Amino acid sequence: MITALLIDDDQHLRIGLKGLLERHAPEVHILGEADSVKSGILAIEQFKPQVVFLDIRLSDGTGFDILEQVAMVHGKVNSHIVFITAHEQYALMAFKFSALDYLLKPVDPIELKKAIGKVKDALEKNTSFEHIDLLLENIRKKVDHFKRIALSTTDGIHLFEINDIIRCESKDNYTQFFIKNHKPLLISKTLKEYEELLAEHGFERIHQSHLINLAYLKSYIKTDGGYVIMGDNSKLPIAQRKKERLQELLKSL
Repeated sequence: MITALLIDDDQHLRIGLKGLLERHAPEVHILGEADSVKSGILAIEQFKPQVVFLDIRLSDGTGFDILEQVAMVHGKVNSHIVFITAHEQYALMAFKFSALDYLLKPVDPIELKKAIGKVKDALEKNTSFEHIDLLLENIRKKVDHFKRIALSTTDGIHLFEINDIIRCESKDNYTQFFIKNHKPLLISKTLKEYEELLAEHGFERIHQSHLINLAYLKSYIKTDGGYVIMGDNSKLPIAQRKKERLQELLKSL
């Protein structure tokens, strides 16, 4: 049984979410509800849930305010968090960089089941909560160019400087990360997702299987069909349609 707390100032949404959880995730036991920052903090203190379903916009503040104040008192947040939100682009980007789950309103049952599955995995792995600290750091600074990223693997969540990522390689529906001074990591997300996430950080998709950090590009070889040599000495092919784009980028570096 997974113990849970619902924090949302919309009573209808709380009722609807409870109904979805009863039908699609009966293993989740709802300990209580709250509808504000103040009552949310008190409820977390009282129930100490394993997971909190947390709305961003509350009548007296935000869900981030709750996490900040809980972290201030206890040093860290000790519950897994699933955010519930309308489409707020900045927040969604921060969630993705922090490997935190979110549900868009209205909540989709399939996405809800996926989120519960991830919570189960995190509980089984006894995952730390450093990625929540990363989220709060990014929200607090109100930056739009994140410096660190959280990557969720089969053994837990790991935080890295984005500048230390050399390249990413597609492995079917997974992505393998090659990181400076670290063993490769396999992440259960597609390369396309990371292409969108890292596009503004100097990363370029040079092939359907390869996303590279241009800062680690050592050589661009035009012979043998065209390929690049990266900082880890890997040789990666360049798709024909990407060659002109890459040459233009190299001229501007």
